[in-house]
Amino acid sequence: MTDTFTLDGTEFITLANLLKVEGWVESGAMAKKVIDDGMVCVDGVTETRKRCKLVPGQRIEFNGNAIVINK
Repeated sequence: MTDTFTLDGTEFITLANLLKVEGWVESGAMAKKVIDDGMVCVDGVTETRKRCKLVPGQRIEFNGNAIVINK
């Protein structure tokens, strides 16, 4: 099942912040670690940039969770 995340008044959210906001990790430091370790995919490709800007239409996957960014 894929959930959705709606951007409220912003153009993007960073990958590390999304992981934290969604509760997929406990802290920003943990978000950075799982990204560094290559455990997160954006649009089916492993993403290692912590500050990667996520925009509407992108799909993020981590640890059995998936989410699509909406406007």
